[in-house]
Amino acid sequence: MKNPIYIHDAALISPLGENGFSSAQSFFCTQKGTPVGRLDATTEAEIRSLQAENSQYQKLDRSTLLAILAARKLQLDTKDVAINIGSSRGATAIWEDFHEEFIKTGTVPVQTSPLTTLGNVSSWVAQDLGTEATAFSHSITCATAAHSLLNAIAWLESGMVTTFIAGGTEAPLTDFTIAQMKALRIYSHESDSFKCRALDLEKKANTMILGEAAACFVLSKKPSSNAIRISGYGTAIESLQSATSMSSEGLGFQKSMKAAIGDASNDSIDAIITHAPGTILGDSSEVHAIQAVFGKKHPRLCNNKWQIGHSLGASAAVNLYMAMDVLTHHQFKSIPYLRPEFVNPRGSTAVPKKILINASGFGGNCVSILVEKD
Repeated sequence: MKNPIYIHDAALISPLGENGFSSAQSFFCTQKGTPVGRLDATTEAEIRSLQAENSQYQKLDRSTLLAILAARKLQLDTKDVAINIGSSRGATAIWEDFHEEFIKTGTVPVQTSPLTTLGNVSSWVAQDLGTEATAFSHSITCATAAHSLLNAIAWLESGMVTTFIAGGTEAPLTDFTIAQMKALRIYSHESDSFKCRALDLEKKANTMILGEAAACFVLSKKPSSNAIRISGYGTAIESLQSATSMSSEGLGFQKSMKAAIGDASNDSIDAIITHAPGTILGDSSEVHAIQAVFGKKHPRLCNNKWQIGHSLGASAAVNLYMAMDVLTHHQFKSIPYLRPEFVNPRGSTAVPKKILINASGFGGNCVSILVEKD
């Protein structure tokens, strides 16, 4: 990567609420007997307050509202900012509501089309912030937010814009979406304290849990006061070998991680925020890829899906926020059900300076992004 891209500000909306990632607990609740990662009561109140501001906001899908809420928390010093906030599924809940109405009556409300298009997310964020540059959205399944960051890098390097808001949002806690994950036989049926056992290679069943979240970042080529920057990236695509498009060796992740590391030494990478969704194949293939690239003495492994669930298109943005938190506060996040020697085989206690984040999604897309701070 020719020039680093600096992260000037970040905002996260998630089931964590005001709790930090360092909390040794998960934040799941039950929805119709199914574990989910739902936002906390304080954030729910913020959403209701947002909807009360404008009658149009009452019609927006929850995924769009989460993106608006996250973007409002950012510090901006210009209106000339491009926006790319992606989502795997977009306006999930209202699309299902409109379709149900169509099945019953044969008609839909006038605003059905604009409110359910994927570009609806970034466009409404732009309207809310009053920005003046372009705004666009996209879906690349669970790698969506990582590709938002790649888009930011491309736009900033090209000179098409000097400031960029990138991120992801997802509100997938609908009966239909949960049923889709259950049909793939990847949803958790665990009954113990840790219902999602991400990175646990000894589990006998899949333990993925859906969660909702949004995270946004202000990016530019101008150095930031916090000195946190994106210094490398890598992409790859797996050939379709399974319903979830992952090879047992994690070939896509091997390629994307090597590209992201670039000329840096493997030993300089202090941690990896893993994609690991809590499924048997997804977790093991990523760990196999990490071991293939780094060997048995790999960097410390971190994860947040065991705490807040898999937020699909927003998950890479959540990972980046977590990486920034580690680089800022120098506190690694423990995973209580995993052996310390597996999580941190190097036994390192050094202050973290370089962190790799991973993302992958249906269709075989793999992305790795290197974030660092002096």
